[in-house]
Amino acid sequence: MLHAVMGLIIHSGNTKSECMEALQLAKAGKLSEAKAKVELANQSLIEAHHSQTGLLTKEASGEKVELTMLLIHAQDHLMNAITFRDLAIEMIDLYERFEGITI
Repeated sequence: MLHAVMGLIIHSGNTKSECMEALQLAKAGKLSEAKAKVELANQSLIEAHHSQTGLLTKEASGEKVELTMLLIHAQDHLMNAITFRDLAIEMIDLYERFEGITI
């Protein structure tokens, strides 16, 4: 179980980091690079979901999955990473729409 929990934390953290880099690139006007970073974030998110699916499969098959602070922490990381990724995609879209417009 520890392996799956750590996978959740690591891959969720990578997702959020890639998205933060994507936003910084978008802010600098490097939209294609920003979108490439989001794709890397999506791959990390897939890995995080694999870790989560492993835990869900264990529980669904009748194996007890102990609810620990570490598991709660890992799930929190995953939820935040998903939200951050979704907002990053929306913000990059806004940067793209306003590209070339000066205020």
